[in-house]
Amino acid sequence: MSEKLTLLLKDLRLPGFRSSYQEVADTAEQQGWSFVDYLTHLAEMELEGRQHRRIQRNLRRSKLPREKTLSTLEQDRLDSKVRRKIPTLCKGGFADRAENILLFGLPGRGKTHLACAIGHELIQRDYRVLFTPTFRLVQQLLQAKQGLELEDLLRKLDRFDVIILDDIGYVQQERAEMEVLFTLLAERYERKSMVITSNLVFSKWDQIFKDAMTTAAAIDRVVHHSTILELTGSSYRTDAAQQRQTDTNEDSDHEE
Repeated sequence: MSEKLTLLLKDLRLPGFRSSYQEVADTAEQQGWSFVDYLTHLAEMELEGRQHRRIQRNLRRSKLPREKTLSTLEQDRLDSKVRRKIPTLCKGGFADRAENILLFGLPGRGKTHLACAIGHELIQRDYRVLFTPTFRLVQQLLQAKQGLELEDLLRKLDRFDVIILDDIGYVQQERAEMEVLFTLLAERYERKSMVITSNLVFSKWDQIFKDAMTTAAAIDRVVHHSTILELTGSSYRTDAAQQRQTDTNEDSDHEE
């Protein structure tokens, strides 16, 4: 009977049931569970297993750096105004409302890490997230446009609740790149969310979008319904390099 039941559960695609029904049946018999209690417990295990597999699948598809999580983010280096907003942003309400997050700051201030940390938290809450350097996605969009497949790519990107565009200021200064980037921003406007990091303030976005009218239109779309955070302070990378140099010097002194 157990072999037949295993096959039936496999056909029904119930791996949680299949792996646990015998063990749970033994527990149910020992503790005097009703049939309903037994089935309820198995159903809960099945749903938990599905959620775990879905989260792991979404994590792989997100392309998020695994190490840039909330637990590794040095929040004490962030401005208090930024720190206060992090818990709310991690809950994902902005994604439900198709709002954006804009992170500004000089290189090394933690923009990418903060964006990725929020992305990781969203995935744990069942949101679909994509992390990508802006230049890479722009190149994919350009190739799709040249192959008359831009609409197909935009539909695939539309499956993600949130797209994290890292370093938008590093897009090459070509008009064709500006056009496909603007198309993406316009396509997601008031429909799906973006998290954008930039070391260029808005007044310099004409370096990305080339002309005043397109720049204004792009800014209008990303700023409308958005949370803007400015990351200040010293550079993480510079501070880390200085600390390594200090440690090296101290080790040399001890050896002498």
